[in-house]
Parts: sequence; structure tokens; C-alpha cells
Amino acid sequence: MNPFTQLTSRVVVLPVNDIDTDQIIPARYLKVTDKKGLGANLFADWRYQSDGSPKPEFVLNRPASQGCSILLAGDNFGCGSSREHAPWALTDFGFRVVISTSFADIFRNNSLKNGLLPVQVDAATHQDLLDLFEEYPGAEISVDLAQQTLTLPAGKVVSFPIDGFSRVCLLNGVDELGYLLKMDDRIAAFETQAS
Repeated sequence: MNPFTQLTSRVVVLPVNDIDTDQIIPARYLKVTDKKGLGANLFADWRYQSDGSPKPEFVLNRPASQGCSILLAGDNFGCGSSREHAPWALTDFGFRVVISTSFADIFRNNSLKNGLLPVQVDAATHQDLLDLFEEYPGAEISVDLAQQTLTLPAGKVVSFPIDGFSRVCLLNGVDELGYLLKMDDRIAAFETQAS
């Protein structure tokens, strides 16, 4: 997992409330254990016609969405069943951040363990962001994980919450196991002392 420190990107706006994990990555794509390639099936039922051709009106199929690393979603993002494939598909597509007013707990936890930063903002900030990208669709925002802030184009800075352990793991580019493995010397010293 790549460390996450700061990111400046254009934003894909998908202001739909209650996007569940089956919409993020439909169940028929859950047979794989490899993260690579899942981005091609991200939002597959919304993104493609029944013959597999792209729906030109869907936001991810627009040229302006290519290369964006931030997704601005509606309320209650990632609800529904637990599937680690949802953050895998989002990160494989190229997203590193999802902004919403709320996230399902399981989705949030799966995201944090897989290098995807869920940024929760209040309703007023969320509306400001929607208004901003409606008026200036190519605008960029900056995310600073160390400072736990979003910086909007006009310079407004907004704080967001994240638990300390997840923050440390993301900043260092490790999951829980990687965090423990970085303490291998200390663990070995403890075991030697305890025996």
C-alpha cells in the first residue's frame, strides 16, 4: 500500500445517497482475490450497457473524470453488505479519497485498511463542494492527511476526523499486519526477555 500524505486532484462528483457496495462492485465480480483489474468493474451496472459498451452519460465514462483521485459522493456511502472488493475497485480505478457526509462503518474500516481515505464532512461543507464543482467542474482540492484538512480552491480549509491508528497506518503505507511487522525487533526483544 502506498503511503498517503498529501493529494491534490480534480474531483468526480457522484451525488447519489445510499450507494451500496453492490453498486460499487456488483456481486458477480467478487470471485477474485486479486485487487488488480477490479477498477474496470467499478459501478459496472451504472457504467455499462447490457452489451458491455460504456454509457456515455455516466460520470466515470466522461473524459474529464480520467485521472481524478477524489470521489465526492452522497450521504451514507458504502452501505449494504461487507465486501473488501468495494475499496479495492475504487483504488484500482485510481481513487485515493472518497468524500461524503457519512460512511457505513464496515466500508469505512475496509477502506482505511486498503489505502482509501474516507473523508467525512458536515452537510454545509458537502453542499459547498457540490456547488463549487457544479460551477467549476475542473477545480482541484487538496487533502492533507497529516493535518487532517481539505483545502478548497479559494483557500478555505476544512478539518475532517480520522482515528489516530488508521491515520498512522495510512501515512506509513501499511495495514495492521504491516504495522506489527515494523515492530519485529521490539517483539523479538520482548519474547527473548519473557523466556
